[in-house]
Amino acid sequence: MKSSTELLDDFHEQRECLYKGERYSVRDNGAVYRHKPCGKKNPRQLDEVWTFGRKCNSNGYMMISSHRVHIIVATAFFGERDSTKYVVDHKDTNRCNNRVENLRWFTKLENALMNPITRSRIENLCGGDINRFIENPSCLNDLTGANQDILWMRTVSSAEAQNTYNRVMKWLSEPKQFGNKKGIGLGEWIYTQQSAIPMQNNDDKGCVVVGYNDISESLTVNARQKNWRTPTMFPLCPNDTNVSLSKYRDKLSIGALLAKNQYSSSYVDEFELYGDKLFIRSHADSGIKPFSLIKITFENGYFIHEGRTFIKEEGAKKTFALSTGKEWLGPDCIDDYC
Repeated sequence: MKSSTELLDDFHEQRECLYKGERYSVRDNGAVYRHKPCGKKNPRQLDEVWTFGRKCNSNGYMMISSHRVHIIVATAFFGERDSTKYVVDHKDTNRCNNRVENLRWFTKLENALMNPITRSRIENLCGGDINRFIENPSCLNDLTGANQDILWMRTVSSAEAQNTYNRVMKWLSEPKQFGNKKGIGLGEWIYTQQSAIPMQNNDDKGCVVVGYNDISESLTVNARQKNWRTPTMFPLCPNDTNVSLSKYRDKLSIGALLAKNQYSSSYVDEFELYGDKLFIRSHADSGIKPFSLIKITFENGYFIHEGRTFIKEEGAKKTFALSTGKEWLGPDCIDDYC
């Protein structure tokens, strides 16, 4: 395991930028170096020190003084943007991973539509259909006054809403794992066990973030999640000692609650045990891609859940049929191209 100093020094490119009156040197591994102000005799506490920043407990971002490190990194490598129109997005949702390849500038509308909670609020204000907003953003109507923070989107043009929606759908269809497996440093956490990199809180040495393996714990004892970041409960997962995929199948029924997390709940539409895999087609109660196919395997004493989501139900039906050895006779759909 590398030390903090070794991680800070593991980079390929270094640039400089000005951010809110401060001059920074910035590395592509997410480390920053704040320069001493001109005319000042002595450096401040955080000046002239390479650091990943300190994690803010209230918002989860890495900070250097009152400045967010991810915005400094994005400014240095992608250029400055108007903060009233743009925000910096973390592709893997880990707010402490400020490597250049993990960041991108988003318009505020793109950022809003990528957030499942915000999407759900937009749908509710537009009669339960996100497409009504895409076609006519002015349909946002909040009679209770409880959603003033998103009503600015009423002024977005229909063309901008449609273009943004198309980009969001493309991003949602992209693989969630990325990075260079040969690279060492903060990006290393993507490919290691959760306990491989410790959390540190030394201002001078920076903060190294605990990362996630592609198989992670769920909110159910015998269940694990693969390439599935949101902690989820699987109420139908067998929890006794003598377990098998056939026992899991026997607990399933059409319409039963299959999975539940902070964003949505999913319900069983169709299921089949095919070889050593259990396939479940389901639908969620919210989201731009509400239909899903979940593949479950039994490995090392755990039920491993891996899912794929779809915009249209036909996409989930087609993938379910092909996954269980059947011929698909239905039409093509948008999910074939996403």
